[in-house]
Amino acid sequence: MNASPVVLTKPFRTVLRWQVIATAMLVLAGGIFAGPHGALSSALGGTVSVFAFGASALVASNAKARSAAGVLSWALLAEAIKIGLIVVLLWLVLATYERVVMLAFFGSFFATVLLFFKALLVRDYD
Repeated sequence: MNASPVVLTKPFRTVLRWQVIATAMLVLAGGIFAGPHGALSSALGGTVSVFAFGASALVASNAKARSAAGVLSWALLAEAIKIGLIVVLLWLVLATYERVVMLAFFGSFFATVLLFFKALLVRDYD
């Protein structure tokens, strides 16, 4: 097999870093205001977004499109994977974790999702 390692571009790496930092800060806040279940709920909410964005970034970075249609199809595939993972992971957490603190969980999730849009502001060159 001649597979080369996937290297994420600077915007993807930057946004993933921001999402992890925001999740860590929200875990601390959730722990302070709602105890251990608040901290775990915040961690799970941020993790849903980080995993979904990470999977989307891997698909987008691995694209070998040579035409506009190819680029568009890879972008749509990456978005479909991200949305599908978000739906499945949100359902999984809400169905299995009975003591979830909804405000901490969804607050962390939405905060990290909003950071995804900051990727548009990150330049790909140094």
